[in-house]
Order: sequence, then structure tokens, then C-alpha cells
Amino acid sequence: MRISNLEACQLPWAHQLNEQHAAELSSLSADGFAQLVATAHYAKQVRPHMGFLIAFDHAAQYASQNYQWFKQRYETFLYIDRVVVEEKARGQGVATALYDDLFSFAKEQGHSYVVCEVNTIPPNPESMLFHQRLGFKQIGFAQLKGAGKEVAYLLWHSQN
Repeated sequence: MRISNLEACQLPWAHQLNEQHAAELSSLSADGFAQLVATAHYAKQVRPHMGFLIAFDHAAQYASQNYQWFKQRYETFLYIDRVVVEEKARGQGVATALYDDLFSFAKEQGHSYVVCEVNTIPPNPESMLFHQRLGFKQIGFAQLKGAGKEVAYLLWHSQN
């Protein structure tokens, strides 16, 4: 699989994919999505147009309630903000390839923790099982204000 930076020319495709999965990821305007990618610590895709992963490090100026939850508890980390794989590419190892690349990147950058959240309301059992298989452990949960969602907070440690 070819993993590369999420470049400006791929933003329309990636934004459209984000919007197709807004229930899980949250909707963003095209400009908001472009800003998210521009400020991310890690924004990569599996080519051609198979999926993407966007992450921030602990020093980001990011107001997300979920990101802030981790920032209050950990000094250093990489936070997975969103990851999505095209329907036609599911079951082909795209998400695993992105996570493996992110884990390598985290280690290179000196981060012991990779963190994320998975929806529990509405439920996302496939994502929860995927993260558990990769070694993520649940470390908390929250009800998201005004969103009608509940999430489980997950942590992966490089010593796993």
C-alpha cells in the first residue's frame, strides 16, 4: 500500500469522504477541513483514494472536547482526530496500514501514547474491535455536549 501525505489536491476527495461519515467523524466545511489538515501533526492517505488518517500532537491549539480530555491527562501524545476508509477498500488492510504508519511516526517523534475516541452512542462496535485488536485500552468515557453522542476514550502505548 502506498501511504503518502494528504496533499491539497486530494482535499476535495478526502473532505467528501469525511462528509459521507459525518455521523462518526463530525461534519466540517471544505475550508474547515482544509484548515484541519493544514494544522495537523500527521495527515496521510493510502493511495489511490482508499482512506486517510489525521492526528494532532499534544502541543496543538485544538479546541475539540475529546482532544482537550487527553490534554488534561497526558503530557505527550498523538491524538487521532479522524480516520476513514472508503467502503470499496474496507477489509483490505487500509486502516491497519495507516495505524502502523502512525505508530512508527509516533515512535520516531518520541511519543509513547497514541489516543483516540470511539463512539459508543451511536455504537461503533467494528471500530471498537479494530482498536482493541491493535492494543488500545479503554481509559475513560464521556457524553459529548450537544452532540447526542457518547464516546469511549482509548489509549495505545508503545510498550504494548
